[in-house]
Amino acid sequence: MLVVDTSAWIEGIVRRASAVVTQLPSREAWVVPTIVQMELAKWLNREADAAFTETVLAYASKCIVVDLTSSIALSAAEYSRQYKLPTADAIIYATAVETSSDLLTCHSHFDHLPQVIYVPKITA
Repeated sequence: MLVVDTSAWIEGIVRRASAVVTQLPSREAWVVPTIVQMELAKWLNREADAAFTETVLAYASKCIVVDLTSSIALSAAEYSRQYKLPTADAIIYATAVETSSDLLTCHSHFDHLPQVIYVPKITA
């Protein structure tokens, strides 16, 4: 299973960056923390048209959606402290650990962490 960070959603699904697209799992193995749903909806509502936004969010809702539980929240607090992660990123990472998934991301601050597949953004 694979948790796909918001940055990887944007690079892979929206910008079609091939380095990310080749890493994306099948829908049945795609883990979506609810905080990623929120971040993705926020970004899409700002940057994309309504039809594309609806399509992407509908797809996300058909993946393995993982709610923020007390266990994930407490782990996230520790990961935030230990790895100096912002709150949302700590929740995303804790969700990956809790679900025994890898984390696909384009954010460099995850690069040194276990269970992370880091794909740098390609800037034009």
